[in-house]
Amino acid sequence: MAKKRTPSFPKSLYPLLRADTVEAARALLGCVLWHETPQGVAAGRIVETEAYLLDDPACHASRGPTPRTAVMFGPPGRAYIYFIYGMYHCFNVVTRGKGTGEAVLIRALEPLEGLDLMAQRRKTENIRNFCNGPAKLVLALDIRKEQTGEDLRQGRLRLLAPGSYPGWNARKPPLIKVGPRIGISVAVDLPLRFYVADNPFVSKA
Repeated sequence: MAKKRTPSFPKSLYPLLRADTVEAARALLGCVLWHETPQGVAAGRIVETEAYLLDDPACHASRGPTPRTAVMFGPPGRAYIYFIYGMYHCFNVVTRGKGTGEAVLIRALEPLEGLDLMAQRRKTENIRNFCNGPAKLVLALDIRKEQTGEDLRQGRLRLLAPGSYPGWNARKPPLIKVGPRIGISVAVDLPLRFYVADNPFVSKA
């Protein structure tokens, strides 16, 4: 019987998550978001992110800690999941040390594992539409609001190193493009959105 694969968190990522949110948003590109559910594993490579900083009016933590945003104030490497538009959730990776409320929104994934599960959850056979948006990827991976605060270094919801699945060349990383964030009404001009150039799974918005 084959030994069950144990996914591993990229050790070099944690110090970066703690030190610099913008650089963390770049470094998360290529990492894999992996979720094990009772129905099976679904995973995708991160291809689009947005940084949200403490002094940024678009950041949920900009007005200080609240019951909703407490997890954003550390420690880093935890999940921050919030409800939007009365019907969807978005997944973020908490950054910086305790007392500094910052995070990186994961905007899009390149589907890698659990494609049948993703198709069922997203009600489409078009792989490009499984995870090409922050709410879509949460549905595709079946991430739940109650997972806010979970440590992404262990457990059933994890971040994995870029080389965890084939298709990522560490010696020749792809071009990363930078642009304004999407879907917000303030601080829209800040160049805090990062995405893999020419990747077909980046969000269309």
